[in-house]
Amino acid sequence: MAFDFELIQKHYAHLPARVAEARQLLGRPLTLTEKILYAHLWDKFPATPYQRGVSYVDFAPDRVAMQDATAQMALLQFMQAGRAKVAVPSTVHCDHLIQAKEDSKTDLTRAVNESKEVYDFLASVSDKYGIGFWKPGAGIIHQVVLENYAFPGGMMIGTDSHTVNAGGLGMVAIGVGGADACDVMAGLPWELKFPKLIGVKLTGKLNGWTAPKDVILKVAGILTVKGGTGAIVEYFGEGATSMSCTGKGTICNMGAEIGATTSTFGYDDSMSRYLKATNRSDIASVADAVSEHLTGDAEVYANPTAYFDQVIEIDLNTLEPHLNGPFTPDLATPISKMKEMAAANGWPTKIEVGLIGSCTNSSYEDISRSVSLAKQVAEKGLKTKAEFTITPGSELVRYTIEKDGFLKIFDQIGAKVFANACGPCIGMWDRIGAEQQEKNTIVHSFNRNFAKRADGNPNTYAFVGSPELVTALAIAGDLGFNPLTDTLTNDKGEQVKLDEPTGYELPPTGFAVEDAGYQAPAEDGSKVNVVVDVDSKRLQLLAPFPAWEGTDLKGLKLLIKAKGKCTTDHISMAGPWLKFRGHLDNISNNMLIGAVNFFNEKTDNIKNQITGKYDPVPATQRAYKAAGIGTLVVGDENYGEGSSREHAAMEPRFLGVRAVLVKSFARIHETNLKKQGMLALTFADKSDYDKIQEDDSIDIIGLTTFAPNVPLTLVLNHKDGSVDNISVNHTYNEQQIDWFKEGAALNIIRKQFAS
Repeated sequence: MAFDFELIQKHYAHLPARVAEARQLLGRPLTLTEKILYAHLWDKFPATPYQRGVSYVDFAPDRVAMQDATAQMALLQFMQAGRAKVAVPSTVHCDHLIQAKEDSKTDLTRAVNESKEVYDFLASVSDKYGIGFWKPGAGIIHQVVLENYAFPGGMMIGTDSHTVNAGGLGMVAIGVGGADACDVMAGLPWELKFPKLIGVKLTGKLNGWTAPKDVILKVAGILTVKGGTGAIVEYFGEGATSMSCTGKGTICNMGAEIGATTSTFGYDDSMSRYLKATNRSDIASVADAVSEHLTGDAEVYANPTAYFDQVIEIDLNTLEPHLNGPFTPDLATPISKMKEMAAANGWPTKIEVGLIGSCTNSSYEDISRSVSLAKQVAEKGLKTKAEFTITPGSELVRYTIEKDGFLKIFDQIGAKVFANACGPCIGMWDRIGAEQQEKNTIVHSFNRNFAKRADGNPNTYAFVGSPELVTALAIAGDLGFNPLTDTLTNDKGEQVKLDEPTGYELPPTGFAVEDAGYQAPAEDGSKVNVVVDVDSKRLQLLAPFPAWEGTDLKGLKLLIKAKGKCTTDHISMAGPWLKFRGHLDNISNNMLIGAVNFFNEKTDNIKNQITGKYDPVPATQRAYKAAGIGTLVVGDENYGEGSSREHAAMEPRFLGVRAVLVKSFARIHETNLKKQGMLALTFADKSDYDKIQEDDSIDIIGLTTFAPNVPLTLVLNHKDGSVDNISVNHTYNEQQIDWFKEGAALNIIRKQFAS
């Protein structure tokens, strides 16, 4: 039987009545998204419908999922909440701290030894508070969730931006910061601005070289990295129902790259098949009984423009395989145009490494289609020109592809199999030679390709494609190779063409595994002690952030004016810094070291207004903190794009940054700043960004009357004695203003449970 079956059964029992009530409230047919959201309201139905993009709404998610890097801070916060046990089913997945270097066994053993302190902490906290624990090597959080916990029509939150992967099984699954997870685990409602809705109609059917990955690569090219901000993307149409469940998961997973709150698909036969294949026939049975409520109403899909805020239509019959990149996941290029684009832009065309797997593309279907190409290397007398690596998404998948002989085929072409973990996708890749920072090209089936992300080399040009296209390009070793039309020279000097990839949606002989890696929590957590060594370099108990002093903020110094793309990778890098995710003081030494300083075009090099010297960002901010001086960070568009990591908000808060002022925010990062008691502000006039000068002293006026929908004023006191007054906006509601006043949302929770 599935995990939490009684919870799911209870949800489905109430679902028809809740959908009917929502339909009556709105007075029209409903999208799937609306059904799920209204079915998960924390309180009773409102008197009038919520306004998309306007109304803040309290929800009651069914579960919480956390990966090890973010779980440390989330659980350190939860330990302060005063609860004896989590209020909703919750899990921890150890997938981020395993560095890819040699092979799966060696890398896993090294990680278990190096991170023993962290794993022991997470296991003991999970034991104490009733949290399911997935051990190192069990797999990547999103793949494991899809295999074990995701269910149609459910709602979950997770401390990772790619939590959205569970939309492949018809969930509304949303990435959040650890403070949000802490709220839900503590039994409190979870707040979200009611999202706008984007409908994507898929016609036709995938064929030949085209894969589900190409759908989201195409959508990313249309919407860009911020086009989905504040919206849920709902896919529908004959193309959607003809696609596998894991293929749907791939599309939803990479929806994080368009800034979408989440993405989802309606329940269909492919989801039922996947549930049954992963030993959840009981869920498939109860889902079948309420299937009409687990997809959008027929009238919606027949006339989508009347129900969605935006509609995109893609014909899968004519969709071409894409490669997106470099340096951004929304630069979409059809494979037929890549040779031309590479030449025009000076992109290196020799492919050094092809990497498949990760949480985005590590299903049995993905691997089987890649294997069909790997077979052809020997059959057609070819040699693989680039290095080639595989990262299985879970032990269930890894064990099954070994059982079915796939790993032997990969071994025959010289492929390297990494551990069931995130690895290169998040920068946990000890790539030989990367430190030399040579210009080179890699292709991968991951979801992100920001500069330095995979290997730390700013000159690695990373391109995102489907596993089968990545495999073909690794065989060819040439970025301009188009497997649909081009040939390769074999060992006999003959011109041969790769056959189209083929594969299996699900294992023909079923999934198998000896040890999936799950550890259930203790029956009585009260007897479990959680110990954190005061001298630890990796774990640190948290102290509450101070409350607002009750006055306007005056005399703030400009810390940095960031230029261009500033993702959470720029604000709080991953890779080698992951080891400090449970130690706020130590990890704060990476704060904003990747952000480009507008005034000198350099990274980690800003002016210290106390000394007049140029120093690293963290050191400068620590100097301001020691002097009792608050600071302001200024950013560009879509500031905080990328991972959900709340460290990007907690580090500035910890070191004394008081406000972040930008042209626009990514959703999760803006919420994380609010949760930690910081001011997240946007320019009322974006051109005012140009008025910020390097030596500015800044006042924030209007905080003593801080109120929703009322702009604040910034006084820019320039070094030459001149002054600029600019208006800045915010999206704080009354509750969020309380977070600011109390110093953090967690401070309020602590008070509630203390009383």
